[in-house]
Amino acid sequence: MEAATGVEIVVDDTPEAIILSCFDSVRREVARLSLHKLVTDGRIHPARIEEIVKKTEKQIENEIVEIGKRTVIDLGIHGLHPELVKAVGRMKYRSSYGQNLLQHSREVAKLCGVMAAELGLNTKLAKRAGLLHDIGKVPNTEAEVETPHAILGMQWAEKYGEKPDVCNAIGAHHDEIEMKTLISPIVQVCDAISGARPGARRQVLDSYIQRLKDLEDVAFGFTGVQKAYAIQAGRELRVIVESEKVSDDKAAELSFEISQKIQTDMTYPGQVKVTVIRETRAVNVAK
Repeated sequence: MEAATGVEIVVDDTPEAIILSCFDSVRREVARLSLHKLVTDGRIHPARIEEIVKKTEKQIENEIVEIGKRTVIDLGIHGLHPELVKAVGRMKYRSSYGQNLLQHSREVAKLCGVMAAELGLNTKLAKRAGLLHDIGKVPNTEAEVETPHAILGMQWAEKYGEKPDVCNAIGAHHDEIEMKTLISPIVQVCDAISGARPGARRQVLDSYIQRLKDLEDVAFGFTGVQKAYAIQAGRELRVIVESEKVSDDKAAELSFEISQKIQTDMTYPGQVKVTVIRETRAVNVAK
């Protein structure tokens, strides 16, 4: 199985689990499906393994083309070279910092279309450049590892007859080459928006959770604060204070002080609304 797929198969003490290890996600998916078919079928011998792996490779290849075609139709992009369509399909099996590459590229394409429309530019070209901006990340046997993915993507686009505007936008989205058209900065901005939204990427998710914790910790630095909750993705901080220690006037003051501290000590997108809640309760017991 390992020889046929090029994927390392790890069978350890974990019950009912087999780990497939390989840097190439397409090969990993071929191995996963092949193994599933073989185990379901029950007939496992060398010739059968090779036969199933070949069939699965063909199936995945067709699926990649199908995904690519569906994506370009969904986005209204026409006349893309079959090799580029295949590259788009392969993005499904790649992720960057935990964010799926195909989802990211679709997102960037849609954002580029919206932004280009607002600026009165060619929306079709902007969408095209947005979808193709990361194709240099898709594994390719001819690729030189040292070449940055933006330059590699640009070379592919040039090779398969994309317009100079699109090629420039792909090559310039990480400032590796000079931007020559208005579409280039749009692609760069939309790429950043898609990658930086909360929870999009694993690294970003960690720093996002840390930021919410830091926001709550700022409130706990003030006396009389009982509980603090960061809500609405960190756009609002709700602070509950002890009514014995904090008066109504002090609560209003506290809200202002916390907002000032957040403003000076933290970096965050947009605004943070600080709501201080002071609750009084009168409790008596009837005996």
